[in-house]
Amino acid sequence: MMSTTRRTDNGAGVVVIGGGAAGMMAAITAAEAGADVILVERNERCGRKLRITGKGRCNITNDCSAAEFMQSVPTNPKFLYAALDRFDSSDTKAFFESAGVPLKVERGKRVFPVSDKAQDVVDAMVRRCRESGVKIICGRVSRIETEDGAVSGVLCGDRFIAAKAVILCTGGKSYPLTGSDGDGYRLAGALGHETVPPKPSLVPLTSKDRDCARMQGLSLKNVGLTVIDTVSGKRVYEDFGEMMFTHFGMTGPMILSASAHLADAASGKYEAHIDLKPALDEKTLDARILSDFAKNNNKDFINSLDALLPQKMIDVVIARSGIDGRKKVNSITREERRALVDVIKRFRVAISGFRPIEEAIVTKGGISVKQINPGTMESKLCRRLFFAGEVIDVDAYTGGFNLQIAFSTGVLAGERAAWETL
Repeated sequence: MMSTTRRTDNGAGVVVIGGGAAGMMAAITAAEAGADVILVERNERCGRKLRITGKGRCNITNDCSAAEFMQSVPTNPKFLYAALDRFDSSDTKAFFESAGVPLKVERGKRVFPVSDKAQDVVDAMVRRCRESGVKIICGRVSRIETEDGAVSGVLCGDRFIAAKAVILCTGGKSYPLTGSDGDGYRLAGALGHETVPPKPSLVPLTSKDRDCARMQGLSLKNVGLTVIDTVSGKRVYEDFGEMMFTHFGMTGPMILSASAHLADAASGKYEAHIDLKPALDEKTLDARILSDFAKNNNKDFINSLDALLPQKMIDVVIARSGIDGRKKVNSITREERRALVDVIKRFRVAISGFRPIEEAIVTKGGISVKQINPGTMESKLCRRLFFAGEVIDVDAYTGGFNLQIAFSTGVLAGERAAWETL
């Protein structure tokens, strides 16, 4: 169907919808392949979500093997074989290094800019867009037009922008204030594409445990986390790092990663076990406690834990241990110490659900991969329509994997879209 709206734009070979990580990479790739490219971004500036990833540091990729990468993609990993074969983490590192962004590798093989500034990553991509001739316009695409089963352009405001190929890179539904509000699902749905219902992934976890609210704002570093399926007794997830208690439950890097492993957090069957002293086994921890007690021989129990625990946790740990806080430390029994050790090594928090999808870093779900050619990123329903990034039903764990997926699918879609125009 052709739009009757007056044409106020000369059009382009390729129109890219969405100026995030996938969109900018697709636009750069298509332009450098020789296509005339227009990038349509609804915000005033590109890369708004990219600027806040990794707490503003931007974990751009993961310096791991292909096999390790696939193990970090729980949803439709096989769909990514061609994209990752074409553009992997080494290519991403080379791209940004050549664009003037020095990189470093941190724990877990996570790759960051040396500056620790996500803005440097955004600036480099925008600069590369301009250098390659990409025309960036601010606007919101309301419809993708087609003719004879192939895209013919997009309707943007009161303008029809003609195009030989369109790449849809609108993201998912996480962080809607950055523009990722599910627009892409609507645009693709109008052309017959199915959307796997979006759910939050890499999202804070809620808990009905009142102790979380009592400790809200408390950040824990260098602690261990194990998530247990209380029905089967199996360990669902294990990690070491940082987390924080909030009024609703828990958040932080470890918690976000854990969320991706929980199929149904609202079922009430998951429980987090936090090891507050992972460097100490139970015997060594007991010796440490005895040493602290010896230094505070005549003090009340409640006044003897300052060197062992954060202040906000002391009352909670004491209550959970079952030991009278006013009991003198020199009268605490061996059995009571065992109870204290158990609380410190296995601080239990029942998980009740996920925070809203608007707070998720990544969306689980999206355009069905069954309707996308994995070798080209082209729609199987509409010729010369391509997809890239989070709008597709593919997601991964934290550690730079999701941005790498955006870059890899963006490159593949950009190349193939450009080929259609030449």
